[in-house]
Amino acid sequence: MARRNRSSIRKERIIMLASSVFVLTALTVTGVYVNRNNRAEQEDYVVDFEALEEQGEQTAENMMSGEELDTLFAEVGTDDLDYDPSFQEANSLKVENTDEDDKKSKSKSSLDTEEEETDQDVSKESDEKENKSGEKKQDEPDNAEDKKKEDEEEAGMFDETVDTAQNKEVLEEAEAISTTVQPALDFNEEDGLVWPIVGDVLINYSMDQTVYFPTLQQYKYNPAIVISAAQGESISAAADGRVISVGYDPVIGNTVVMDLGNGYELTYGQLENITVSEGSYVSVGDGIGTVASPTKYYSLEGTNVYFMLTKDGAPVNPMSKLQ
Repeated sequence: MARRNRSSIRKERIIMLASSVFVLTALTVTGVYVNRNNRAEQEDYVVDFEALEEQGEQTAENMMSGEELDTLFAEVGTDDLDYDPSFQEANSLKVENTDEDDKKSKSKSSLDTEEEETDQDVSKESDEKENKSGEKKQDEPDNAEDKKKEDEEEAGMFDETVDTAQNKEVLEEAEAISTTVQPALDFNEEDGLVWPIVGDVLINYSMDQTVYFPTLQQYKYNPAIVISAAQGESISAAADGRVISVGYDPVIGNTVVMDLGNGYELTYGQLENITVSEGSYVSVGDGIGTVASPTKYYSLEGTNVYFMLTKDGAPVNPMSKLQ
């Protein structure tokens, strides 16, 4: 048994040695192969300066010297070169271009002859026109007065002085008509007012004691009446009057102020789509606008019309004048 174990151990050692030798030989062979390839690639990138010098010497030997070139052009001569006789160098006073000068002189002479011919044609045409006009004058002596009248009328049409005079007359007539159309404003205490819109009074006139305003949540004096209305309803003039101003107030919105005469004035508030302008005259019942959405100061009261009457700037109870 011991002999058999020893023989097996020897075989294993022999096999291990053989395999290691094989591996070493394979590695050495691959290393040699790779080294040769790297050398070949490096040789490809190396520049051979000696070969370049040899090529430069050969090209220099093949090139012709300056003397040889001079002898070559001397043999060719100037007659064989391309030369343009009509060419003139810049800033050269010795070379003259006779062909071009001849062409220019010819063109100038032709232009002069053409101008003379056109002048002759024009003079002939003017003579013919004068002859025709003289014949017409002889044939139509009776129409001279009519032509004068027509010329005078045309001159009047384009005369600025006449236009200004006519415009002044038109303006004076318009002013006279406007003064006659403008009504005399004379509002008395006995005269009444028409309701600008049909609705309930939300907040009544009160200058003796304070009134409660729901939106503001406070008591204060009220120099006008606040009439309930629906948004978009038309508002009519409560009396004859002249529009003093059309403006905007942050509390009562878009406003229209009208002069009724004798110091009385009406103020309409919470309006939109106003149809009157400053300076226009409005008769009782005429539309002046529509009801707008309420401002933030009357949000709880709802859509309304602010209606105020004053006498010489002092508030007057409009309920005493409304019919």
